[in-house]
Amino acid sequence: MIGQFLRENKYAAGIWLFLRLYLGWTWLTLGWGKVTGGFHAGGYLQGSAANPVMSGEAVLYPNYVAFLENVAIPNADAFSVMVAWGELLVGLGLILGVFTSAAAFFGVVMNMSFLFAGTISTNPWMIMISMFIIAAGANAGRYGGDRWVLPYLKSVVFKNKNNKKGFGATEQNLSEAV
Repeated sequence: MIGQFLRENKYAAGIWLFLRLYLGWTWLTLGWGKVTGGFHAGGYLQGSAANPVMSGEAVLYPNYVAFLENVAIPNADAFSVMVAWGELLVGLGLILGVFTSAAAFFGVVMNMSFLFAGTISTNPWMIMISMFIIAAGANAGRYGGDRWVLPYLKSVVFKNKNNKKGFGATEQNLSEAV
């Protein structure tokens, strides 16, 4: 019952629109500042590896520290580009409502990476909002580009499939979506 409300109700879609815009603006502004401001993640990555999250004497996330030391720090230039553009694109996806669930998912991936590194900030709030957006599925993008993009993609992907079971979009469904 709650799942149906989250995924199908037009009033819930209005709530998702508001949350999408808030979260999208947050990601967009953070990403834009990094893309235009000469951001480099090297110092942050080195600091996260040198000062890992601890529980007493034990490192709480040793696998994440190993990932930072062996993958992220040696490739800090590539990670800098991925973080900056990732934040910007997640923000655009959420604001425009295009690939909304995917944008929210990749936002959660970045938030979790920041949490594993020991940065609390607004990450828990952003994760919580993103999880609700993900749970809402396509309804989160109902008042956005997903309204047209998802039916179109379904019609292309399932073009030659038997539509008896409701897979893919028909010409009628596409014209109704527009």
